[in-house]
Amino acid sequence: MSVSTIPVICYYNGQIVRTKTNVEYEGSETCIAPLKIPIECTFQELIDMVYSKTKIDKRRFKLVLICKYPLRNGNRFQPFPVRDDSSVREMLDLVNTTTIEEIELFIKVVSVKAQLNQSVGGHEDLFVRDHYNVAQFDYGCGPSSGPVPDTGVNVDDEDSAAEERNDEDVDDESDGADADVEVDRHASFFRAFNQALENEQGIYVSAQAPSCDVSNHPDDETSDEPSPFTYHLPPTPQFEHVENLDIAVASCWTPWVQPTTCNSSGEFVIGQVFNSKSDLQEAAKIYSIKAHQEYVVVASSKKLLVLRCKKAEECHCAWKLRAMVIKDTSLFVINKYTGPHTCVNPCLNRDHHQLDSQLVSTHIKTLIQAQFTLSTAAIQASVMEKWGYQVSYKKALDGKHKAIRQLFGDFSQSYTELPRLFLGIEQSNPGCAVVWKTCETNMPNTEIFQRVFWSFKPSIEGFQHCRPVMSIDGTHLYGKYKGKLLIAMGCDGNNQLFPLAFAITEGENTDSWGWFLACIRNHVTQRPGICVISDRHPGIMAAMVDPHLGWATPFAYHRFCMRHFASNFMTRFKDKILKNLVCRAALASTERKFKKHMNTIGRINSEALQWLEAVPFQLWALSHDGGRRYGLMTTNISEVFNSVLKGARSLPVTALVQLTFFRLNGYFVARREVGANRLASTEQFTPYVDAQIQARVVKAGSMEIVLYDHEKGLFHVKSRRGRTHRVTLHEKTCTCVKTLTYGFPCSHIISACQHRCVDFRLLHSRTTTRGHPFSIQYSMKMSGPFMMAP
Repeated sequence: MSVSTIPVICYYNGQIVRTKTNVEYEGSETCIAPLKIPIECTFQELIDMVYSKTKIDKRRFKLVLICKYPLRNGNRFQPFPVRDDSSVREMLDLVNTTTIEEIELFIKVVSVKAQLNQSVGGHEDLFVRDHYNVAQFDYGCGPSSGPVPDTGVNVDDEDSAAEERNDEDVDDESDGADADVEVDRHASFFRAFNQALENEQGIYVSAQAPSCDVSNHPDDETSDEPSPFTYHLPPTPQFEHVENLDIAVASCWTPWVQPTTCNSSGEFVIGQVFNSKSDLQEAAKIYSIKAHQEYVVVASSKKLLVLRCKKAEECHCAWKLRAMVIKDTSLFVINKYTGPHTCVNPCLNRDHHQLDSQLVSTHIKTLIQAQFTLSTAAIQASVMEKWGYQVSYKKALDGKHKAIRQLFGDFSQSYTELPRLFLGIEQSNPGCAVVWKTCETNMPNTEIFQRVFWSFKPSIEGFQHCRPVMSIDGTHLYGKYKGKLLIAMGCDGNNQLFPLAFAITEGENTDSWGWFLACIRNHVTQRPGICVISDRHPGIMAAMVDPHLGWATPFAYHRFCMRHFASNFMTRFKDKILKNLVCRAALASTERKFKKHMNTIGRINSEALQWLEAVPFQLWALSHDGGRRYGLMTTNISEVFNSVLKGARSLPVTALVQLTFFRLNGYFVARREVGANRLASTEQFTPYVDAQIQARVVKAGSMEIVLYDHEKGLFHVKSRRGRTHRVTLHEKTCTCVKTLTYGFPCSHIISACQHRCVDFRLLHSRTTTRGHPFSIQYSMKMSGPFMMAP
């Protein structure tokens, strides 16, 4: 029996998110609309059905249909544009040719005003950019093409005569050089980075449940440059959302000279004015790409641009464009144009000569702003979706590097600017610690960068009131120059990560880790008894036992990350059951539970038990820790911050340093506000501790209490599961050892306090001699002034 209708699920009111292997539709207001599409449905009938089902206003919005198309090589999906009757039939045929039972159709809603029906000359296919709008990242100059060699094509007599008359004004420079203008690189970089930072993830992550608050506050302020002319310049296309990157919004504008002709096919017209030569070059490239034609540069200088069809001699195509600069301005006006092309391409190439890396960088600049980690494959896919050409991997990568360089500065130059950036931060924020390590050279006043360490004053002061626990980890830098970013993180009273110190080094080795830890001990904290949680890197282990660095026991206590330790075990024995048992043994809060899991491991594999016993238990087992960890078993607090910095790790080092500054600044501002609000409401402890205490109070209400010694406060407390624990109130101890492990009273101590009518909160504030940085007063002391260098 043949199927007459195909089930289709339409998604709308969201955005399309694309990865290397999948395409999804996301958004907090995403809606679905199930449809039954007839097997012989046409494209127009499908559009009408979607309009009717979604109630989208057809007069105000245009629909772009994207099908989630499965690939044959594995469980992978890619977007498939549905544009005509043939693509509709191919989409509906997926039910018969694949295992898909229902088709997913993503709807992109485009405002009718966002189309290019009011762009240059009133035509659809052409738009010209204005780089005087601050809403777009302004780093130096606008887009400019790379140098194009002379093709040897002769200009006709009229062109030659005009060029001879202006010979004294012509300077043979590359196309890109004339677009350079003098700007303050640091001010431009700061604007770009600050905007990009607002588009990135938030900054607050819990130490137990890594999550980020997403914040996006676009800058609504714009800056209009005064013009010596009374006409309107063609505005820069503006993008409010990443999902609308392929839609250029161009307002109506009045050209310098009203054209005498108006070609409805989207051609150039004589008298069109462009804000700069680079804008004209970009418009010519986009025109050629959309027309599937190519041109050659006949002449190019600061004041002249002449283009001609690449097949002018072969096919006798008369297409030609000539533009000159308007005197005393940077504006270019078309004074001669012959078009459209009369030649025909025998076939379409996969790539296009005018689709160069500079145009790719202009296209993806907004994408880079929204996502630092944009992959080269995603760039290729985006270019393919926009223009229909498959650019090479090298061209896409070059375009990405150019976009990053325009937004955040040059990779090589960033190392030269790094000392100036740190000097500004130190001068604006006295008390910050910056330590350099360089190599001498034979050149005077020149040194080679090797390492830099930095820690901000609020981190240095605030760590005095945090738990004496520190997590350290290293991660790769993915920019032009490789290296390692070393991070030290603490944990505040609200169980949230507390950024402490950073360093950029040549790699992870014994010398670099020893230098990093020595900088922390000398410039950040001299607190004794700090617990350092890390993986089993040989460089860290060697530095922690070096008596000259100040981290050997009893000045500090080294502990292993449980996840890394279990991974090392898995590499050795390759048994998931044993690995799970190792994790259970590591998390066991009592020695009884720990021995139970260890015995099970021994019965399964005696060699595995011997391997575990060769590592001191206090380094990886919570039951033997002695309360040094405060319940933190992994390096998640540092790895979570690594993920926050993930995008910036592919940027120049100045951008990376500024990202750490802005992240920490936002962290301390938010924490201070939370602390002030808690104090105003007469709360004594942080929200995390209050939640933990409340849960234990509820649990304590169902326990049985037996008093044995009134003077010593000795109790036997029996839980609902029938387990009995001994509580000694005078010593503030319980045999469950959770009080010692986590730093605040367990349910058994709370139950004993309720029996004796003792306020356990008073007991909590002085549970042990180590103190407990869980009060709001400690949170208020962790924030200090933070200012960016001007």
